[in-house]
Amino acid sequence: MKYATTILVFCVAGLLSLGLVMLYSSSMSQPGANYPAAQLIWCGTGLIAAGIVACVDYRHLKKISIPLFLLAIALLVAVLVPGIGVRHGGAQRWLNIAQQSLQPSELAKLALVILLAHYAERHQRFMPAFGRGLVVPGLFISLTLGLIFLEPDWGTSLLLAGVSGAVLLVAGVRWRYFLPPLLLGALTFFIFLLGNPLRMKRILSWINPQETKDGVGYQAWQATLALGSGGWNGLGLGNGRQKFGYLPEHQTDFIFANIGEELGLIATLGVVAAFAVVLVCGVYIAWHSRDTFGLLLATGLTFLIVLQAFINIGVATSALPNKGLPLPFISRGGSNLFLMLMSVGLLLSVARRAADQRAPASKSLELEETAIPQTA
Repeated sequence: MKYATTILVFCVAGLLSLGLVMLYSSSMSQPGANYPAAQLIWCGTGLIAAGIVACVDYRHLKKISIPLFLLAIALLVAVLVPGIGVRHGGAQRWLNIAQQSLQPSELAKLALVILLAHYAERHQRFMPAFGRGLVVPGLFISLTLGLIFLEPDWGTSLLLAGVSGAVLLVAGVRWRYFLPPLLLGALTFFIFLLGNPLRMKRILSWINPQETKDGVGYQAWQATLALGSGGWNGLGLGNGRQKFGYLPEHQTDFIFANIGEELGLIATLGVVAAFAVVLVCGVYIAWHSRDTFGLLLATGLTFLIVLQAFINIGVATSALPNKGLPLPFISRGGSNLFLMLMSVGLLLSVARRAADQRAPASKSLELEETAIPQTA
């Protein structure tokens, strides 16, 4: 367990350092930009919070799982109220609290994972059943996803649906009960997609990038150019050209393309490898957790980090249609960075309690061995 947590911490530290460096580089295109300093403050705050959470027993989260979920739902409702939620780019996803822009959907991600883990542990015997195993947690999931979908934030809705599905499957929900709602959800999503011309154009531009490179597919095309121009070693830190007005959202959704342009293919492969290692470490921590709650909590948090990362990378490399999700630990965005660091802190808490559980057992074994009388 010590190796898993050490490697996890080193990977996260490396991704954080890369993110701060790339945000400083991208700020060169915007003289006077203060977001690198703001990101550094969020990073420091998140690290302190993660350190505190790592030292606290994660099982205390059971006591606040329902209040935390209700708070997240209340904020998701508030963000949809005109005059309270902040609208930007055709979406109403933010709240201004203490002169800071916060996304309630970030809190909802963590709250839903904690609630599902707690519920599945309490009703572990009934998780293979249809009613308590799928219908009841499905109500929590549907309420959360529905409010996020209305913002609209389709990317976060899909991400959270995937994470919730993973938690339920690990908890013991049977595939024969799981597949029909999955197909129904996919069909509903497809119907909404057909009724949304903007997002339908994004899908078509992903299928035919050459024909839409001057329109809807402009971002994806410029990201491809950035990755291609970087080659193996990149153009050099600070020498990227796409950040000078050519690639929109180069600090957030498409920062991976900025990394490829300035640092090259080797750096982008290193980022992919780092998230793959985070996945392995997270699964190892979950598998060796001391209880069902720790298993499900670590599983949900691991998939929350890694699935978001691979969706972002898939969009930046045109392997997936354009979908606005930040790259964990790297992209600009205080709310998401704080959530990701809190998730890492909770993973370390699960790992620490698992190690504490094995320590007494190993000591008792040593005592038993020393107590065996020596025979001639």
